[in-house]
Amino acid sequence: MADGVKSEDVLYEVQEGVATITLNRPERMNTISRPMLAQLTGHLLRAEGDPEVRVVILTAVGRAFCAGLDLARRAVDSGDSSGEPAKPPPPSVALPRNAPPNVLFEMTKPTVCAINGGAAGYGMDTALCCDIRIMAEGSKLAPAFVKRGIVPESGGTWILPRLLGWSKAAQIVFTGRTLPAKECVELGLASEMVPDGELLSRARSLAGEIAANAPLAVQSAKRLMRMGQEQTFGDHVDHVYLQFLTLMRTDDAREGMTSFMEKRAPKFEGR
Repeated sequence: MADGVKSEDVLYEVQEGVATITLNRPERMNTISRPMLAQLTGHLLRAEGDPEVRVVILTAVGRAFCAGLDLARRAVDSGDSSGEPAKPPPPSVALPRNAPPNVLFEMTKPTVCAINGGAAGYGMDTALCCDIRIMAEGSKLAPAFVKRGIVPESGGTWILPRLLGWSKAAQIVFTGRTLPAKECVELGLASEMVPDGELLSRARSLAGEIAANAPLAVQSAKRLMRMGQEQTFGDHVDHVYLQFLTLMRTDDAREGMTSFMEKRAPKFEGR
């Protein structure tokens, strides 16, 4: 396949309502080539459209989560007739609306990013577009865009001020310094830090806890939280009430009430 991408470079599996998508190109630090962009997007859309999937985990194998776009490979592939490699193309290959960060942000199903190692550039933006981030103790975020003469092209400048406030976001973006996992948790960029060997088990535990809840209610809550970032309080409360009325008509809502009264664990079917 072009760009040296194997069909196994992005893995996909579903177990107990949790889809796990794994970047599997450790020999290149999980840098993402153009074919991998399509593969990753395809798996995300597959999970979004599968009624059996309630939560998505995004992770990677090897010592890096994702070191960014594989521009070096593209530069070699586009070398001129003299045999000299061309200059790396701009990262606009990742800008279409169906690029992974955009898809992640628009998904209604909750997403958990299990960051196993360095997440740099495009890899960091991809992680930030997930709902929840759990970081291995040895992992880090590397927003080194300005050190490479570019800017966060896939959502970082939109997300960071909303997560951290203007001053903290500006400091991180303008300096481009690497943020270790512990600092990411302290800043609020990640929910928690776990020992390296416990990352995936913790992510699966959290995903299982989410998947046990009523999926329609979880997805509705996510949509409302996204909408709330752009709405006035009054408009938002109106939308919440309409969603509440819709959910009250579902079988899951009835099961939630019944199981509570019967003092048993609910069994939600997503309808």
